[in-house]
Amino acid sequence: MSRHVAIVTDSTAYLPARTMERHGITAVPLTVVLGDQALEEGTEISARSLALALQKRRSVTTSRPSPEVFAAAYRAAAEKGATGIVSLHLSAEFSGTYDAALLAAKDAAVPVRVVDTGMVAMALGFCALAAAETAEAGGTQDEVVAAAEKRAAGTSAYFYVDTLEYLRRGGRIGAAQALLGSALAVKPLLELEGGRIELREKVRTASKAIARLEEIAAERAGASPVDIAVHHLAAPDRAAALADRLRARVPGLAELHVSEVGAVIGAHTGPGLLGVVVSPR
Repeated sequence: MSRHVAIVTDSTAYLPARTMERHGITAVPLTVVLGDQALEEGTEISARSLALALQKRRSVTTSRPSPEVFAAAYRAAAEKGATGIVSLHLSAEFSGTYDAALLAAKDAAVPVRVVDTGMVAMALGFCALAAAETAEAGGTQDEVVAAAEKRAAGTSAYFYVDTLEYLRRGGRIGAAQALLGSALAVKPLLELEGGRIELREKVRTASKAIARLEEIAAERAGASPVDIAVHHLAAPDRAAALADRLRARVPGLAELHVSEVGAVIGAHTGPGLLGVVVSPR
């Protein structure tokens, strides 16, 4: 068996399956509760099914993984020869996932470092990739954590949503709460700040908001080597067009991922989400 630092994250990292397999990353699934059904993200409910349920105004909530699920993931990594584990998760402001991982880490057979990255979606995914690459290069547990934290510190995430209603229901909109009494025509641009979703700007139309989202992302990317992810929910054409424009205007672009968010994040943003993650290398 190989001796190494294993990387565990959660399903909200939205890493492609082939990428996780190539780097040996394990993703513990969060749960989406649709009506009276509890479904694992990524295997039992798709983003499209979630979007349809939201459009029909069905009751949708989300739930953290249990400590037992994390314990099983840590046990499997140890059995494969890991001498340590780094467990990287979405912001604790959004979910109890971090706390569940901490509980499981106490009884793990090998040392486990649990990290609240303050990130979500590919902002978390890029942290997991940085950690995995450091582990593959023979890095220690401390070095792997440092690589993930450095990537998190430099990563920015910006979002456009058609409505704040879904974020309001989940209590995850921070200072953007002030927008709820605004005119319906206001289209908010949001950003991930301090592990929370905060208001960045108010724009009057969807088209202007998306153009501004592109502008902000391009300015943040600059000319240095950078990875970008474009996320959406039930808006593939919008996402593809935005990705094409960013390819043309970001000179230091290394990798660009375009993907639909999963059911957990989708449940809190609603259909029409468009997001850009900018992560300097």
